[in-house]
This record gives sequence, C-alpha cells and structure tokens, in this order.
Amino acid sequence: MAAAIGMSLVAVTVAISGCVISQPVAGLANAAIPDLHASPERLRHHVRVLSEDYLGRGFDQPQTLQRVADYIVAELAQSGVTVERQRFEVDDQSYENLIARFGPTESSTPLLIMGAHYDRALTQEGVPTPGADDNASGVAGLLELARLLKQAMPSGPVELVFYTLEEPPNFRTDDMGSYRHALSLQQRNQPVRLMLSVEMIGYYSDEAGSQSYPLAPLGWIYPDKGNFIALIGEMKNFGEMRRTKAVMRAAGGGPNPLGVHSLNAPRFVHGVDFSDHLNYWRLGYPAVMVTDTSFMRNPHYHQRTDTWERLDYTRMAQVVRMLAAVALDTP
Repeated sequence: MAAAIGMSLVAVTVAISGCVISQPVAGLANAAIPDLHASPERLRHHVRVLSEDYLGRGFDQPQTLQRVADYIVAELAQSGVTVERQRFEVDDQSYENLIARFGPTESSTPLLIMGAHYDRALTQEGVPTPGADDNASGVAGLLELARLLKQAMPSGPVELVFYTLEEPPNFRTDDMGSYRHALSLQQRNQPVRLMLSVEMIGYYSDEAGSQSYPLAPLGWIYPDKGNFIALIGEMKNFGEMRRTKAVMRAAGGGPNPLGVHSLNAPRFVHGVDFSDHLNYWRLGYPAVMVTDTSFMRNPHYHQRTDTWERLDYTRMAQVVRMLAAVALDTP
C-alpha cells in the first residue's frame, strides 16, 4: 500500500511538474491586433436558434443534423462566405462537415484550422440536451468569426470547419467528423500550422470556487474563479501554445480584459483530449483546445439545463475577437 501511494504521488508530481514547466510565458506577440468587434447579440441569436429550434441535432436524428448544416451554410452565405460540404457515410447514413476557407489557397502553405462541432449530446438518461454551451457556443463563435474575417482577410490560409458527430457514441472513433477532416488533410499532404478546437466558450462565473481542475494541485497555480478562457495542448505544442496565448491576450485587452490561461499536459490528464483536437493529435498535427473548461466549471454540462440564457455573450464576443487576431496573425 505504501509503495502504491508513493508511486501515485510520484505520478502526480511528474504530471504537475510537466504542466508547470510547459506553462507558456505571457508575452506580446508581434501581431497586428484587428480593429474588429464581435457582436454579443449575433452570438446570442445563433446559440438560441441552435439550442431551441434544433434540439434534436444528434447522431440519432440525422435529419435534424442536416437542417442544422443547412442553417450554418445559409448564415455563412449572408456573410458572403461560400462553403464546401464534406460528406461521408456512417452506417448507411450521410453526414457532413462544413468547410469555409479564407486567405490564399496555395496547398503548400501551412494551414490554420479552427473547428467546432454542431451536434449535441444526450443526458445519461438518453434525453437530448439543448447543448447551448456544448457546443452551440463554439458554432456561434465560428459563424461570427467568419463575418469578421470577411472584413479583414487573413494573409495565410484559414479553414473554419463545422464538424458533425463529435459526441458519443462516435467520440474516439474514426466516424468523428473531425477525424474525417484531419484524414483528408493527411491524404493530400496538406501542411498544418495549427488546429484550434473551439469547444464550449460561453460559460463564466465570478464566484470563488467556481473553477475546478483535473489535478487538485493545479488549483494552487490557476484561478479559483471560472472567469477566463483556457488553452489546452500537448507537451510538444509548447511553441504554438505560447504564441497563440500571447496573441489572444493582446487582443483581449481593454477596460475589462478576459483572462487567458494555458495548460500543456500529458494526454493522461483527465479532459485534455475531450474534443475534436484529439483527431489532429492522432494524425501528427499540432492542435490546441480553446475552452471555458467544460465540466470543470459548467454544472450544466450534458444536462437538459445547458440552455442559452446561462451563457455570457459579452465574454464570448471577446473570445471571438481573440480568435480573429490569431487568424490574422503572421508568425
């Protein structure tokens, strides 16, 4: 027993040391911060429509998923953005990712990808969740980001990808929309600068003790209030994380800046691979999750109470502006 406890302590110590050592240093990147402003009202509208009008947007209701895809395409068209529908089959049923491209189209230039899944989860009882934070917030963020990028076109190639089939029972399988997209990049030898998984960006709390962590000692280092946006990456993504964090912090300044905190950690740390970035890691691409930390903060995760009125659209708009700065950054 003593030996087992000792080994557990060693494992925790190693994990914490790795996380702390890899914690990127805050700094200002040589980036032009865009004079762009995301709309909280637009974000609220998208989240409400997705979570109320398309409640059944899951693997078990493919017709509703198709209606959501059509909604996304129509909204992007209003912003002047054309979309590629990346269709694939799962159990004789057709599903599709949606890909919006910005900037130059040279295939040899490393690509920046920002993606969010538009399907929702079921509760443990099998009841559809509204999925406002998970992940209508990410989809709304990309829709608003697309509008901003039409105003200030990036100098490098950028893809905004709306994924299907992220949630169980497809999670961690080759049927995830993000796996199909990542595989298509590998098959055409497309170099990737970075993938950002936009996974739950709407829930915030200024209450003490509202933020928890997968390893308790992380609470000694990070805030105990869930009022920041987090970047989560692998140990080897140190360089990409450091610059992304710096650009986002620079873009998030102002009278009420939104904090940006980051964690580079081994994959065995609970939660670090719980989204679409997992599939880019699988295929050797650098990827980082942008998140409000999900169930580490939001008590409504995968519950029927994950509704649109619980989200903070002003802070969501700050995150979208940060993402625009990353898209416009030239390393």
